[in-house]
Amino acid sequence: MPSRAIPLAYRVVLFAALAATILLSPGCLVRRLKIVRPGVKSTDKLQTATLDQLLARLQTWNQQIQTVTATVDLEPTLGTVLKGEISQLKDVRGYVLIRKPNMIRMFGLYPVVRTRAFDMASNGTDFELFVPVKNKFIVGKNHLDKPSPRKLENLRPQHIFEALVIAPPEKGERAVLENDTDETNAYYIVHLLREEGGRLLLTRNIWFDRVRLSIARQEIFDETGDIVSDSRYNDYDDVRGVAFPKKISVMRPKDEYGVALTVLKLQLNETLGDEKFALTQPPGTELLDLSAPKRPAAKM
Repeated sequence: MPSRAIPLAYRVVLFAALAATILLSPGCLVRRLKIVRPGVKSTDKLQTATLDQLLARLQTWNQQIQTVTATVDLEPTLGTVLKGEISQLKDVRGYVLIRKPNMIRMFGLYPVVRTRAFDMASNGTDFELFVPVKNKFIVGKNHLDKPSPRKLENLRPQHIFEALVIAPPEKGERAVLENDTDETNAYYIVHLLREEGGRLLLTRNIWFDRVRLSIARQEIFDETGDIVSDSRYNDYDDVRGVAFPKKISVMRPKDEYGVALTVLKLQLNETLGDEKFALTQPPGTELLDLSAPKRPAAKM
């Protein structure tokens, strides 16, 4: 018996009735998709700010901090330096001293025995690094022209200084604002650029969390646009009226090392004399001067 075709008008009515049944049903046929930003509660209210306001906020925060005295827990995060050549550095109790504009001293003690794991200092131009496990005292310039294949020689205390002291734009730097806010992000990003040789080069990105307008991240770039430093900041606390992050992660991808700092104790703007930043070579250690000219290889 041949099938009978359903009239078009009847099919339209049937489809409309089915659609209405689904849409009006209180059951689980219809689900609402709720998108929540990672790290941002659905009840959080996003703040708004202009580029000038963000730069002023950065300038004020920078001026509020003149010295830093911090007790921290240190843990390596990647690379060969801390996981290979200095593998014992894990779970070290660290101490960081900073005095602006460019002085830093940072040393760490092993757990339990409390012997020194490392000690390094910088005046902004030169640095010293003492590594007892290697019996080496390394000195040199902060500026690194070419990374060494011996990753230990790439460590610079100034890397930590740059991460903890987030500087406002330097003279000649231009600032551009990006609002990176969508279903998954809620940040203002201040891009800092400078002109060189008739072209613009990206020097830094500073990320502001739009919930609190606190600094969440800082990226530093080299002349080729590669990231040389990527620092993240979380868990801000109020210290004498100044907001300061208690969790800081510093990544140096080209130098193949990184370190996470958890601040346990913090003092700001205490007097720190020159003696606090003096680091001298211990007797019996091997001196490695990275600023000394390289001797040409002997001809065979």
